[in-house]
Amino acid sequence: MYSMPTENRKSILRVVCSGRMLVALLMGFACGLPLLLTITVLQAWMKEQGVDLAVIGMMSLVGVPYTLKFLWAPFLDRFTLPFLGRRRGWLLVAQLSLIGAIVGLGSTNPREDPWTVAFVAFLVTFFSASQDIVVDAYRREDLPDEELGLGSSLYINGYRVGMLLASGGGLILSDHMPFSMVYFIMAACMLPGVITTLLAPEPKILDDPPKTLREAVFYPMIEYFSRRGALWILAFILFYKIGDTMASTMTTPFYLDIGFSKTEIGAVVKLFGFWATIAGSLAGGIIMIRMGIHRSLWIFGGLQAASTACFAILARIGHSVPLLSGVIAFENLSSGMGTAAYAAFMASITNKKFTATQYALLTSLMGVPRVLASAPTGFLAKRIGWEMFFIFCTLIAVPGMLLLLKFASWKRDPTDP
Repeated sequence: MYSMPTENRKSILRVVCSGRMLVALLMGFACGLPLLLTITVLQAWMKEQGVDLAVIGMMSLVGVPYTLKFLWAPFLDRFTLPFLGRRRGWLLVAQLSLIGAIVGLGSTNPREDPWTVAFVAFLVTFFSASQDIVVDAYRREDLPDEELGLGSSLYINGYRVGMLLASGGGLILSDHMPFSMVYFIMAACMLPGVITTLLAPEPKILDDPPKTLREAVFYPMIEYFSRRGALWILAFILFYKIGDTMASTMTTPFYLDIGFSKTEIGAVVKLFGFWATIAGSLAGGIIMIRMGIHRSLWIFGGLQAASTACFAILARIGHSVPLLSGVIAFENLSSGMGTAAYAAFMASITNKKFTATQYALLTSLMGVPRVLASAPTGFLAKRIGWEMFFIFCTLIAVPGMLLLLKFASWKRDPTDP
């Protein structure tokens, strides 16, 4: 049986316990916490206040900054504030503005003035998206390539914990205190992110930042498309997780359709699945230290497709809590691994001179399949049935895997330790 050398184990442990990884985790938490304050928590508050459902539905438009953040990312690449450095200066401004906006949102009245609520919620998402831009750039510039996998996985885990605190914690608190107080508490929970920004070191970049705004806007695109295989990489970003995304869109109706109760779904899928995803992300990050990002994309992509196929088995067998638990464990572990490798890969291909702009563009592109490919899933499941639907989702993952042949050879991985 293979045993990892003691020195390698110590090396991995040093990386896992390093200050850089703690910063990635805490910054992930700070980025994940605001997301659901303008979705789940705000919807619950407006519903409690008797706001019309049509208005509640329209409130989802305040999330537009998350998909358009590449529009002002060049500004953050071009200009450096006179304090804390190129990244931490903007990060501190975004975080303090975000705290102010969250407090402001808690001070509004959804029943009497929903337009003010919409405007302040928009400010929350704008400053939150701005924080995302700078944190993504910071992580790319702070971590060496061989540590991007683990750093991305810890960032993602911190992000999920932040989301859980905001949605689960926020809704639980709202049963015991006014929603305004919930928002004030959530604003205070952003303070660890501010402290992290003040104490973390500024990344050292050898390349000079863009000298003009025009250079910051156009040069990232010119630099990227001058690379060999640039279009193949974009196609890969679009298709790598498309099967996993399509399948996950319809899982809740699927569980209900084959006889699982809402309690079973909540206990197994949401709670157990959350921790399985956390474990998968962490395991994926550690594996990437040993195997590199490219090989990990091959392995994790294969596991993602296999886990999607397991839903077809569940559709064939029907209601079985033990089988559901096994499928959820496998799917969330593999999805956590795949997401960590996916994020690490996108970070690794950005040019550190234009990190904020290129990463914002790539993450915006990553969201396209979530919207477009998810739209017809209900129609497809209705026409061909659940079993064939999940088999289709498994097969559609294959092209994304094959695109790796164009730029991510198994034998040659530039992120090898």
